[in-house]
Amino acid sequence: MGTYDHLQGVLGAELSLVEYGDFECPYCRKAAPVIEEVRERLGTRLVFAFRHFPLAELHPFALSAAVAAEAAALKGQFWPMHDRLFSGDEPRLRQEDLRRYAEEIGVPPEKVVWPATQFVEERVEADFNSGVRSGVRGTPTLFVNGAQYRGAVTVRDLVEALET
Repeated sequence: MGTYDHLQGVLGAELSLVEYGDFECPYCRKAAPVIEEVRERLGTRLVFAFRHFPLAELHPFALSAAVAAEAAALKGQFWPMHDRLFSGDEPRLRQEDLRRYAEEIGVPPEKVVWPATQFVEERVEADFNSGVRSGVRGTPTLFVNGAQYRGAVTVRDLVEALET
């Protein structure tokens, strides 16, 4: 985990949680509020990083959503875009959805769709390759204090794993 990552919390915090995620993955969507509650419970003791792992073969809109989030990050709006991409019961990740989300968070809509996003594609690819090197095979894959987590994605289980 480093300054290159999208972080909530402070590098050097006592506890760390990394998620390799896919914005179109239903399991990542279910994990998002769990991770949010874990973050709230642990407060400043925890640093959380999100890394892209779009499973494009399974999820046709995952890659465009990931690059839209990175494009929003160039405007300092990664986390608001992250939250919009995971909002709702079903993923809404078509180009018109991405443009609407951008507008809602104050990013020019044309900045989150191709060709503007070509400048951030390498960032998404770097996250993906980092995941492959770390043994990530699916999403969400979580790393708790540097070790791959294989337990249930519940608030209780994650907090317990982080604190032991």
